[in-house]
Amino acid sequence: MARIGINALYLIPGGVGGTEIYLRELLAALAGIDHTNEYFVFTNSETGSELVPTQTNFHARPQAVRARFRPARILWEQTVLPVEAVRCGLEVMLNPGFTAPLAAPCPVVTVFHDLQYKRHPEHFRWFDLPFWRVLLWAAAHRSRRLIAISEATRADVVRYYHLADSRIAVIPFGVAPQLFTLDREHTEPILLCVSTLHPHKNLERLIRAYARKTRVHKLVLAGMRGFRAAAIEESIARLGIQDSVRITGWLPRSELYALFARARAFVYPSTFEGFGMPVLEALAAGIPTACSEIAPLREVAGNAALFFDPLDEDAIALALDRIMEDEALRTELGKAGPERARLFTWEITARRTLDVLLEARGLPPDRR
Repeated sequence: MARIGINALYLIPGGVGGTEIYLRELLAALAGIDHTNEYFVFTNSETGSELVPTQTNFHARPQAVRARFRPARILWEQTVLPVEAVRCGLEVMLNPGFTAPLAAPCPVVTVFHDLQYKRHPEHFRWFDLPFWRVLLWAAAHRSRRLIAISEATRADVVRYYHLADSRIAVIPFGVAPQLFTLDREHTEPILLCVSTLHPHKNLERLIRAYARKTRVHKLVLAGMRGFRAAAIEESIARLGIQDSVRITGWLPRSELYALFARARAFVYPSTFEGFGMPVLEALAAGIPTACSEIAPLREVAGNAALFFDPLDEDAIALALDRIMEDEALRTELGKAGPERARLFTWEITARRTLDVLLEARGLPPDRR
């Protein structure tokens, strides 16, 4: 039996995008497969108690720090969390959100979702970059093992941090089983894009491609308001398509699943991803999907999506026409999506993550 810590101090409900879904689903899946090891989940003052599974081998350890004030969270992680780890007798700690306590008294495993700050520093605010540069580099070199969520992310970690491949395990996300069972008998003319409104999501180019002609389908942008929210709203107004484009902001999962059930097509024009969870979710739901021709999305979608060059507005416009109007293609992709998505389960993610944690602790992997 191992005593495992989970560093959830980074989690801001509704504020960190896919990494929140990752942690919530991972914890639930770990609870489903593991009734032996003891888990201690360190949460901040913004995180609700529902994050921590209720079974007896999971223990909530709330901390008196707010994640929204990043300097305080970082300081707490580096000073108080190691003390808490000693008090709990931790034997290994999982850090699901890029950073790790450098003075942890036990082996640490850190999850890297991407290295966007290295690949595209122009997308970051100048005062955030020092945080990313110092703390991520330190976490990568302090951790006994790293988890990358895609082969593309693993390649970036090796390239930028000069680490041995043997220290990095590639463990993709899973997908919620509910998405395979959505009632899609009564879809509506909705073109759905689930995305934070950040620069690399390429939404302004999508909006211009969408606005090239009058379309029956309404474009729905569902996701957190990000750094490009104001510019995206200005583009919509300038193009005069306010009645055709809806920005929802962050949605609870139940409301997002309702959109997946109703959408007739899905588009994802991102220029950079670590994984691309919205694409996997759309595939699972059986929504005909068009997405960027970039390596992580190829890993996720295989041959179950229509790919386009995200930097070519003409290519995006053509993909929109096809995904909304080519019924033969739509039928083909609607069948291929769930078949592809069934390769990704949170149980697999949890089992492989637990194996890495036990290996880092020095115990043999759990092969149950």
